[in-house]
Amino acid sequence: MIVLKTERELSVMREACKISAQALQLVGNAVEPGVTTAELDALAEKFIRSCGAVPNFKNYEGYPATACISINNEVIHGIPTSKRKICAGDIVSVDLGAKFNGYHGDNAATFACGDVSAEAKRLMDVTKESLYEGISAARPGSRIGDIGFAVQQYVEKRGFSVVRDFVGHGIGTEMHEPPEVPNFGTPGRGIRLLPGMTIAIEPMVNAGKYGVSVQPDGWTVLTKDGSLSAHFEHTVLITKDGPKIMTDPND
Repeated sequence: MIVLKTERELSVMREACKISAQALQLVGNAVEPGVTTAELDALAEKFIRSCGAVPNFKNYEGYPATACISINNEVIHGIPTSKRKICAGDIVSVDLGAKFNGYHGDNAATFACGDVSAEAKRLMDVTKESLYEGISAARPGSRIGDIGFAVQQYVEKRGFSVVRDFVGHGIGTEMHEPPEVPNFGTPGRGIRLLPGMTIAIEPMVNAGKYGVSVQPDGWTVLTKDGSLSAHFEHTVLITKDGPKIMTDPND
């Protein structure tokens, strides 16, 4: 069931999203050669808890960390470890969120570690831009398929591919709520968007083909062809005036 949030609920959820956004920004600023993914994860957890919130990924269906940290050809759900050091030239996708007073925030971004290849930079730019294309399509009265179509068209026209096996989602008192929000689709199809809906739009874009594979740890997802992958996400509120980004650290 899709829940339309009240203004009281949204006021709490805005705080969860603000904490999530600030934690993501903090981790992104700490990405540098030699830092371990475990160190980045600890930084995120300490900040989220200092705000009176809890990391909503930690222990979610058994996931062991606060943040998913995925490097280069890792698409999503990379598990932080003290053995994994970030190197110059890597692209580092960080996905994390906070739960505050019963409500969730969720966001992701891909960060460059120093100078990266021209292909990596273009992939990151296109993925981020496709997120905003999808957000722009999330207008009241539009449908879920309009979001996916906007993302897919933008990405594929630039020679990249959108991941099909994992999608965005509704969010609120649960981190994953209906409806699913694919990054591909047909305009005018799917659930109609209404004011009060809160959704996480999150393009996952591969430089090569869209096929992915889950690794033996049960979490880490890689591109099948070894190509680079990038990931950007915002939690978005549908209002009568259009979409509103809730995970904006500067808002």
